[in-house]
Amino acid sequence: MLNRVILIGRLARDPELRYTPSGTAVGRFTVAVDRPFANRQGQRDADFIDVVVWQKLAEVCVKNLGKGRLVAVEGRLQIRSYDDHQGVRRRAAEVVADTVKFLDRPRTEAGTPDTEEIPFGSEIDFPDEPLPF
Repeated sequence: MLNRVILIGRLARDPELRYTPSGTAVGRFTVAVDRPFANRQGQRDADFIDVVVWQKLAEVCVKNLGKGRLVAVEGRLQIRSYDDHQGVRRRAAEVVADTVKFLDRPRTEAGTPDTEEIPFGSEIDFPDEPLPF
């Protein structure tokens, strides 16, 4: 049996971070994924998929991601049931992520990518430590 999900899309809003009563970090965000076809008006719709991240990955995502960031998410699909405020039984589908890769660079307040310009042909200093491979 196999339950793997891979998504590439943009965050629909900033991630949220909470902690369980035992102190485990849990983060939530929504990824907007474009559908591969156009609708009748010629525009592409998107699916908004809820993602849950745990522990250190949750803290890293909340610290580094924001609305509009492009991410790749890999994990498993989870369907859970809960009772809403009126006592009605509901079901929710979400991806529990094992891996989240940041596919773009963060933007500055001015809206431009946060990059440090390195002139072409200039030297880059590498640490004198041995390579880990």
